[in-house]
Formats: sequence, C-alpha cells, structure tokens
Amino acid sequence: MWCMPERHLPILRLKNPFVSEKTVILIALGANLSDQAGHSPYRPARQPPRSLDSLPGLRLRALSTWYRTVPVPPLPGAPLYVNGVARLEGAVVDPYRLLAALHAIEDGAGRQRPYPNAPRVLDLDLVDLDGLRRISPDPVLPHPRAHLRRFVLQPLLDVAPGCGSPRAGVRRCGLARCPAAG
Repeated sequence: MWCMPERHLPILRLKNPFVSEKTVILIALGANLSDQAGHSPYRPARQPPRSLDSLPGLRLRALSTWYRTVPVPPLPGAPLYVNGVARLEGAVVDPYRLLAALHAIEDGAGRQRPYPNAPRVLDLDLVDLDGLRRISPDPVLPHPRAHLRRFVLQPLLDVAPGCGSPRAGVRRCGLARCPAAG
C-alpha cells in the first residue's frame, strides 16, 4: 500500500492548493433548439448566465456577444447555433463538481443527450479553469477541442481578449486558422 510522505501532509490541510480564490473560469454557451415553451435558441442561451452567477463562490464578470454559427460537425437539417462565452471569477474547489453543476443547469433547461453532438436546447462547456491542465478524469482541461472551434474562439475574444485559446496558446492569429463555419 502506498502512503503519502509526512512532509506532504500539510498541503492536504489547505483549502485548495491548486486553485486560487481569484480563479478565472471560461464557459462556452450554445443552443440550437427551442426550449420547451417554443422560444428561439436565443432565449434558452440567455438564461444560463443568471444560473452561472448564482453558483456558490462564483460571479459572472463578462458575457460575450451572441454569435450565430453552423453545427460542428455538420449535421444535415440541424438549425444554426447561438454561441457565446461567459467569464466567471471566484473560488472553485473541484473541476468535476463545477462540471456537474453545469450539467445540472443543462438538464434544468431540458437538455437531452440522445447521441454525441446532437442538436440541443443548451450546451455549457468548461473551456478553461485558470490555466489548470488535466487529461483525466473528466473534465479534461483546457477543453480539448476549443482551440479548433471558431464558435468558441470568437466569443472568447470578447470576454478575454488576451486569451485566444487556452490549450494551444493561440491568439487572434489562431482564429484565422479556424474554419469559417466552425
């Protein structure tokens, strides 16, 4: 059985040794289906910022412009998406719990997951958590495909102009390399 050396035990007593009290969190928002009341995707996409702002210890600091984009990957007959990015600040104890909170907001909006990349009433993706890098367990951070998607990078520049892509270190020039539709 493996035991942690005694000299490392003090780190376990800290509130959270890996994430500061002033953590910056980037959340991508998207929708391409009407909500249960039949409202356009703009309406379900506009509700989550209030929910994000009410997450314990977090505050919504910026919300991008809304962009109309085509589905990625392309899906014949699927409606256009409404996409944006929110920047939150505060203290996050556990990335997995934050992801679970995002899924709960999606579920509350009526999100269904019949197959990967299915059209949806709401999609919330954890794009970056203060530069934290992790390959497992979920969530993988930064988001593994955000740097390839114009529908994330364009609104990201609205809320974090110096950021570009957390994964690739891409700045505005990275946006030029993204497919026009993606």
